[in-house]
Amino acid sequence: MKLHELHDNPGANRKKKRVARGPGSGKGKTAGRGIKGQTSRSGVALNGYEGGQMPLYRRLPKRGFSKPNRLEFAVVNLGQLQAFVDAGKLDAKAAVTEDALVAAGVIRRKLDGVRVLAKGEIKAALDLTVAGASKAAVEAIEKAGGKITVTRPAKEAATETSAAE
Repeated sequence: MKLHELHDNPGANRKKKRVARGPGSGKGKTAGRGIKGQTSRSGVALNGYEGGQMPLYRRLPKRGFSKPNRLEFAVVNLGQLQAFVDAGKLDAKAAVTEDALVAAGVIRRKLDGVRVLAKGEIKAALDLTVAGASKAAVEAIEKAGGKITVTRPAKEAATETSAAE
């Protein structure tokens, strides 16, 4: 097969209908838009409009609430930490901070802090300093002979001090 022999299957490509190109085209004069009215003109914005009927988005009940200042944590599992220690990308003897996790490639960015969860198992005795950890993760790290220091996220601490004033 050569490049000049390549072509689409028959019927795979259809030519675009050229509108407003004279009466012989079948879509001449008003270009299939009818006469007058909103939809005959450019800049039509009818999304969600149902002809005066109560639109669907207003008929359905509103549920829930999205907290605008919710904290987003970068999540790290114990299994991931162990895998990076085994691969030699994370030094188990040195103190493991959030910056060290980013540098090693365990997480991409810190967001509002790093939270350690207990998925997987850990054998290395790590000295971790992170923003948050689940109870099971803390127990697993201490059982492996490690130490974990949980610091409070900066945003949370800032909002609480301003609320106290």
